[in-house]
Amino acid sequence: MYKLILVDDEEDVREGLLGQIQWESLGYQVMDTAENGKEAAEMVEKHHPDVVVTDIQMPFMNGLQLSEWIRNHYPGTKIIILTGYDEFEYAQKAIRLGIDEYVLKPFSAGELVEVLEKVKDQIDEEMADKENVQLLTEHYRKNLPILQSLFLSSLMSRRLPEPEIREKSQHYDLDLDGQSYMVSVISIDSMSRVSNALVGSARSNESASLRETHDTQLQLFAVLNIAEEIVRRNYTNKVFIHHDEVVLLSISEDTRSEDAANRTFQLVEEIVFSVERYLKLTVTIGVGSVISDIGDILSSYKEAQQALDYRLILGNNKVIWIEDVESRKCAPSSFDEVKEKELVRCLKLGSDEELLDLLNDHFSGLLDGRVSNQDFQVYLLEMLTVVIRAAKDIHVDLDQLFGNKVSILGQFSKFTHAEEAKSWFIDVCMKIKNDITSDRQTSYNKLVTEAREYILSNYGEKELSITKVCNHLHISTGYFSNIFKKEMKMTFVSFLMGVRMEAAQDLLRTTDLKAFEIAELVGFVDPNYFSFCFRKKYGISPKEYRSGAKVQ
Repeated sequence: MYKLILVDDEEDVREGLLGQIQWESLGYQVMDTAENGKEAAEMVEKHHPDVVVTDIQMPFMNGLQLSEWIRNHYPGTKIIILTGYDEFEYAQKAIRLGIDEYVLKPFSAGELVEVLEKVKDQIDEEMADKENVQLLTEHYRKNLPILQSLFLSSLMSRRLPEPEIREKSQHYDLDLDGQSYMVSVISIDSMSRVSNALVGSARSNESASLRETHDTQLQLFAVLNIAEEIVRRNYTNKVFIHHDEVVLLSISEDTRSEDAANRTFQLVEEIVFSVERYLKLTVTIGVGSVISDIGDILSSYKEAQQALDYRLILGNNKVIWIEDVESRKCAPSSFDEVKEKELVRCLKLGSDEELLDLLNDHFSGLLDGRVSNQDFQVYLLEMLTVVIRAAKDIHVDLDQLFGNKVSILGQFSKFTHAEEAKSWFIDVCMKIKNDITSDRQTSYNKLVTEAREYILSNYGEKELSITKVCNHLHISTGYFSNIFKKEMKMTFVSFLMGVRMEAAQDLLRTTDLKAFEIAELVGFVDPNYFSFCFRKKYGISPKEYRSGAKVQ
């Protein structure tokens, strides 16, 4: 159902068209009617109609002026002009404005219906072009496995923040939810490739080279198929090709890293056995560490690659876990630029729940008991530095927040265990976030108060507009418009009209000024439009109000 506004200064014409035409059966819903262009413009801003049907000759703002305003502010709205033979010069201008259709007066309801059907067909066609959902969905469905594989492969090349990974995984219909993650890289042993390449040694060198490349790709996909069959019993695990190697992303609900690692070892050992049995090939699999933050899977992948390097020492056809071959102290990953930006974003713009989830994710790797006290304090200090910098940017009183500046660092020595430090840090972040939110709301209130004061002092200016108020406040109209409407529960235009009407009421009660003089004093160029607006708001004319008639 398309939204429509009907504009004509003759009430009988409006009522006649409303009664004679079966609008809903044509696919239209008449949202409102207007008797002049200014009134219609307000309705367009309110309803955002798909179609406007308007007469040309109307008071205050004619149909062409209205059409030009609509084209500038709502270019997608269809416009149907009602015009007469003696308005040909207007029709010419209408063509220049890009009016969609026009109906020549006098016209019947049937003639207007034909035009309405034609315009509806145009909108239907435009919508179909934009929303060819069926074809796009089918194309997307066919290519989804490829897109999924490409996305997973991209995670092995660059680090992405967890929220972005979550968002994109939903977009690609990938379930990556889990408590722990582990990356394994399956590499076909070089001796397997050499022995296969020697088959058919009578071929020319060039043919042998092409054949070797072809065989390598076939072997790679054969290994991929076997790995997929084995991990299919746990549908959350993902297998894909990256840089001529098969990669296994293990996703586990186990919170203990030992349990998650054991599940992965069972899978990769079976893959090694099955590849040799069915393909007569050998593979070596490098396995990275277990991580709890999906944003860190790149580090697990790099560790798996490092583990593969040890086959030069340990030999082929086996599983090599990085933690078996390298003595490593488990330290938290560095608080890099990506994590810093995400924390600052949550402090300034995120919800309480979003900030809490992010902090819990950061601390999850620090609280498993495998991190030294020194590493824990360094990581916490890095996070605290980011938080303090964000607080200073919006002028939060740090003395009030921490008690005194010395206690910021001195607090570290007072913690008896990691959970206590976590609780303290989360409390600090929540206080800063609340200060930021409160400061933002205060600035909104101050901005709207200044705007109201300016309007109350200058409503008599005929050229007073939202642009002029914004220039005075040194802000953009789009930003101000949203804030003003949110705080005042009405638009700028409605508020300004209300102020002018109240001022007019006061002048009518307390002075002997004529209506046209009052209209000029309260900012109206056209006294007739002033009378129209006054009657529309109060139900009586200015003259009747002065005579003592009660406001309706």
